[in-house]
Amino acid sequence: MTQDTTTSEAVSLLQELGLQEYEARCFLALTQLSSGTAKEVHEISEVPRTRVYDAIRVLESQGLVEVQHSSPQQYRAVSITEATRTLRQKYSDRIETLETYLETIEHRESESDNDQVQEVWSLAGNEAIDSRTLDLIDDAESEVALLVVDEALLSDALFDRLHDAVEEEISIVLGGQTEEITSRLGAELPNVTTFETGLDWLTGPWADHEVAISRILLVDRETLLIGSYYPDSADSTKSEQAVYATGLENGVVVLLRRLISSGLPATGDPTK
Repeated sequence: MTQDTTTSEAVSLLQELGLQEYEARCFLALTQLSSGTAKEVHEISEVPRTRVYDAIRVLESQGLVEVQHSSPQQYRAVSITEATRTLRQKYSDRIETLETYLETIEHRESESDNDQVQEVWSLAGNEAIDSRTLDLIDDAESEVALLVVDEALLSDALFDRLHDAVEEEISIVLGGQTEEITSRLGAELPNVTTFETGLDWLTGPWADHEVAISRILLVDRETLLIGSYYPDSADSTKSEQAVYATGLENGVVVLLRRLISSGLPATGDPTK
């Protein structure tokens, strides 16, 4: 990656974090100087000199630049560690504020208003599906049955959430499509029931272009998430799709519960 490309990417990232283009360019120029005047910042950043002063004022107000009131004035960027910490805090504060606003705006029918709500929703992309998986496990009140087909899904975050569920005395059964997956599940959670599923249809055998199941999660006998992906895709995580269904009487949940049950060991099916 060339210097120009690196600078361009850094400017774009700083803009995504809330800076305007001229502010981002001035800040990057100052990171290349121990300190500098508006003229020097202009020469490096190619920001019009008359706009440098405005950009510097904004950067100073955000704690990213320090000003020495000499003649001419000297400017210097704070350390990279301090700058990233400031931007990270600013980003975090904005998310917390957004969450507050969204909670104020949000209005949804409570479960007590309709105890038999039955819904099916779709999700796309590994990050979104991972996030929903973790949330569903976190919300579990009594049972979690998780079947993992794609070993790449065995993340630290998933294991952390499962450990939390164990500590909350949630009933957990974990299945793997392969011996390797089952072994990892058993090693990470030795006190949890694990099994290797016999459901060969989850992955084929099919042609290379066919879709396969990536994960099945059943929570509290009434909420189900099932993911699918193309195993031979160049980036299978981006191609993952999922549906999740809620409602004890939901036919999708009933069907998948029985399919999961068929792969559980004879010692007992916690979903029955």
